[in-house]
Order: sequence, then structure tokens, then C-alpha cells
Amino acid sequence: MDAAGEPEAPRSPGGDDPPENAGKTPNWLSREQLFVLISAASINLGSMLYFSILGPFFPKEAEKKGASSTVIGMIFGCYSLFVLLSSLVFGKYLVHIGAKFMFVAGMFVAGGVTVLFGVLDQVPEGPIFIAMCFLVRAADAISFTAAVTASSSILTKAFPNNVATVLGSLETFSGLGLVLGPPIGGFLYQSFGYEMPFIILGCIILLMVPLNMCILPNYESDPGEHSFWKLITLPKVALIAFVINALSSCLGFLDPTLSLFVLEKFNLPAGYVGLVFLGLALSYAISSPLFGLLSDKMPHLRKWFLVFGNLITAGCYILLGPVPFLHIKSQLWLLVLVLVVNGISSGMSVIPTFPEILSCAYENGFEEGLSTLALVSGLFSAMWSVGAFIGPILGGFLYEKIGFEWAAAIQGLWALTSGLAMGLFYLLEYSRKRSRSKVQKNLGTEEERTALLPDEI
Repeated sequence: MDAAGEPEAPRSPGGDDPPENAGKTPNWLSREQLFVLISAASINLGSMLYFSILGPFFPKEAEKKGASSTVIGMIFGCYSLFVLLSSLVFGKYLVHIGAKFMFVAGMFVAGGVTVLFGVLDQVPEGPIFIAMCFLVRAADAISFTAAVTASSSILTKAFPNNVATVLGSLETFSGLGLVLGPPIGGFLYQSFGYEMPFIILGCIILLMVPLNMCILPNYESDPGEHSFWKLITLPKVALIAFVINALSSCLGFLDPTLSLFVLEKFNLPAGYVGLVFLGLALSYAISSPLFGLLSDKMPHLRKWFLVFGNLITAGCYILLGPVPFLHIKSQLWLLVLVLVVNGISSGMSVIPTFPEILSCAYENGFEEGLSTLALVSGLFSAMWSVGAFIGPILGGFLYEKIGFEWAAAIQGLWALTSGLAMGLFYLLEYSRKRSRSKVQKNLGTEEERTALLPDEI
């Protein structure tokens, strides 16, 4: 609706609307927008299924093949390292390669490599097994990054006025992948062995390829003038990148450590270990659309979400063990409850980051179009992968040296630091705006007084 209450003229889904229109929710979806949603949902679901399916059983299998906890953490972490490297490349050259081609090709390669991961149990144990794990994991990371970077750019292009709402809603499918991955992976592993989870998942991803070839629209744009370096050197963007690092590191920390801790502490079978991950993933999937809607409808709430989401996450990791100096007995119900709260706080912190970076880029002169969207999408993926690379490696190392309880508490300090840093930045920003407003008000008053004085004769 416009200011007079009349319906707005229909806009092209791929049009470049100004950022000040953010928060207006369309009452309808075009066919093109619906197809974009289906495509984005398919890659969100597929990538998160692959990401989470390893948790309940792969650490145990890798230990049988001679991998230490630190090496297992590095296997998990190398995925994020290659996401970091490839997302910067794909973000910069997406306009040259073509968003649709990058999406479809990435999904095709990801499906094939996922199937290959399922035959690694046939590889001899020791250095050969470890090397093959790194190689196949890296190939999967590069292919999924191509698809996800293209997906985020296309999605933001199709819904320029409701970025957070749409991204938050699609996080339901990411959460669904996180929810279904561990229990399905654990069940298939327990029932049919190591190969079956990866073969089934790889085939599902491959089946999505022809569907997306048919329905995904093809957006074109001219290359932009700006670079990743100019974007990341903006102070606000740099701090938000630190927040993304902290959150992804905290979540990545759980991959090589939580299943081992639960198996050791509570003696649960592999199939039930996957259910422990359910609390985190399900609460994240349910809360993300709500935080996305609130971020678009009330943009001023984003800063509160970023700050308090990080602080709550820090508290969750202190209670995850819990840390020994609290003298709280570790119980399964408490662990699941903390994971549920952590899922909500993660959604609170993650969802506002993309629209905040995008609005900051527009405010600092970045052109509105697919090139800027690709830069922001690539930057988000790169910064997420930095934390997701460090989290599993640091988690595996600390778990081996000082145990899960202290390791989780140390990990929580990262979220605490980022939350406090973001809060301090917003306080300084508010102070500067208030000072500037007072100066402008005083200047306006002086001008009024000058205007009221009689003209000199």
C-alpha cells in the first residue's frame, strides 16, 4: 500500500527496490518468487542434512580408523576452511559465472561427492583414510558453497523488501535439515551401516538438480565497482562479521564433541545421540521465521537481537557442561534444555546479520543490484566458515586436553566478547547520533534567531 492507502503497482520480483522500503510485506507471491523459494529451500535442506548427518556416528567411525579427537575436529573444520576460500571467489565472480549455472552445477557436484563420502569406510585406516576424508570433505564444501552463495543472492534479488523475513522463513528448512540429519543418520547407520546415510542423501540431492534446472529463474546483472575489502573494512560490518564468527564457532564446536560427551556421560546408543541434537535444531527452525519477521517489521530491534542473542548464547555454553565451578550436576534434561535455549538465541543473533550488512552497504554507497547481493552473500558465508573452521578444531583440541565442561565454557567466551563488543558499538553510535542531533538543533535555533533580527539599515 502507498501513503494514500492505494495498492502499489506490481513490481518485478527481481527489481532493485531502495532499502528504505524494507519492511513492506507483499500480499502475494509471483510464480517466479515461488520457484525461487522452492529452489532455496531445497539447497538449505540438502546442505544442512549433509552438515548434520555426520554428528552421531562419524567421530566414532573415525576413531576406529585411527583418527584422534583433534584430527576429527580438523576433518569437520576443513569443510569450513574451503567454504571460506571458495565463498570469496564465488561472491566476486557470481555475476560473471551466472547465478543459475553456479547453483545447479554446485548442487550436482555436491550430490555426487556426498555419495563418495559413503565409501570411505572401505579405505585403509590411518593416513590414507584421513587424507581421503579431507579431500572429499573439501570437494563437498566447494560445491555446496557455490549453490548456497548463488541461492542467497537470487533470493535477496527476488525479495528486496523482505530479506530478513524470507531468510528467516527459509531457515526453517535449514533447521529441518539439522533436525532430521542426526536421527536419520544415526538410524540408517545403526540399521544398514556406514554407507547408507551418504548414498541416500547424495541421491536425494542429485534428484533435486533437474527440478531446479526447470524452475529456477535466471537473473543477470552488470559487475559492480566495489570489493569485499571495502565492505569488510566498514566498522559496523567488521563487528557483525565478528558476531557471525562467534556464533558459527559455537555451533561448530558441538560437531566433534557433543556426541562423544553424551556417549561417555549418559551411555546412549548412536541412534539416540541424534535426538539430543534435536533440541537445538528444532528451536532454531521454529524461532528463525519469527526473528526474521520482527527484523523486517521493526528494524530497530535488530541491534537488541544481536547483542542479547550473543549474551544468552554465552550463558548456554557455560551451562552446557555445566562448567565445574558452578557445582551443578550434569543431567541429560538440563543438556537438552540448554540446547533448546541455544537454538533460540542463535536464531536471534544470526537472522538480523544479513539485512544489517546489506543496509550498511547501501548506506555507504554500494550499488543496489545482484553484484552487491553476491558480495554480501559471499561475505556472510566466508565469515560463517571462519568460525565453523575454528570451532571444531578448537573444540576437538580442548575436549582432548581439559574435557567437555571447561571446553564449552571457554567457547562461550567468544560469544560473550562479540555480544559486548556489538553492544559497545551501538552505544557509541547512539551517542554520536545524539551529539550530532544536538549540534544540528542548536544550529537551527541560531538560524531562526538570525532570521528574526531586523535587517541592518
